[in-house]
Amino acid sequence: MKLVGIDYGLVRTGLAATDPEGMLAYPLKTLDLNAFPSRKALLEELAGIIRQEKPDAVVVGLPLMPDGTESLTTRQVRNFASRLVHRTDCPVLFMEELLSSEEAAWDLAEAGVRDRKKRKAALDQQAAVRILESYLHQPGCALPVDVRWKGPDQNRLDQEKQDQE
Repeated sequence: MKLVGIDYGLVRTGLAATDPEGMLAYPLKTLDLNAFPSRKALLEELAGIIRQEKPDAVVVGLPLMPDGTESLTTRQVRNFASRLVHRTDCPVLFMEELLSSEEAAWDLAEAGVRDRKKRKAALDQQAAVRILESYLHQPGCALPVDVRWKGPDQNRLDQEKQDQE
């Protein structure tokens, strides 16, 4: 299953993808929002990249607070994802992304990326890789963009309940 992962941010948006079998996630591209005249232009560019990659699904990182509650950033990501859904032909899913940027920074430091500009350019892509890796390890924790997040355990229980009905 081919996937595209997105780490949406207000300054930069990192993209990652998987191989066609969905076994390995790799960095794809970083989009600098300042390079686009509008959010609509960013969404159109992103939709074009998604069409080019031909994924079976798009996984968007959902930044929640450590206690599972939503923040202003969470609402901004939800809005972004709801607009993206109308521009793609594949399912768009949310995956909790707690600490993905911090883990990505650690990955880059471990890889020896010391130059600040190079690290900054790769950070959002690596965060998108982390989001995809989370999905690959726990696909049952992902949610379609129209469902509210209750935490991985409660969402899994809700899904099991629906499956039994």
